Amino acid sequence: QVQLVESGGGLVQAGGSLRLSCAASGRTFNIYAMAWFRQAPGKERVFVAGITWSAGNTYYADSVKGRFTISRDNAKNTVYLQMNSLKPEDTAVYYCAARGGYSVSYYPHDYDYWGQGTQVTVSS
Repeated sequence: QVQLVESGGGLVQAGGSLRLSCAASGRTFNIYAMAWFRQAPGKERVFVAGITWSAGNTYYADSVKGRFTISRDNAKNTVYLQMNSLKPEDTAVYYCAARGGYSVSYYPHDYDYWGQGTQVTVSS
């Protein structure tokens, strides 16, 4: 099993920045890729950004390209999401996810492990 714990959410004004962290523990050698998803009230959970654990290849949703950066620290088993130029439409619960598959997937059902989520609220 793999456990994921997110931190770093909060309330920020439009144009501001936040950095989310996701610490993985347990059988982390099973992890091939990690990703961030978000879910706004009444909407589906959607892909935000993903990264492969070993090579560090990154993938982004069009809505966050150029504003968000995903990175990882293998020694700390931690993935980060740096969010800049935040907009009110970025408001959501952000979830960290991990999978042992062959690539980063854009679909929530492809992920084996999930964190509890952290709220990000961007005020206008």
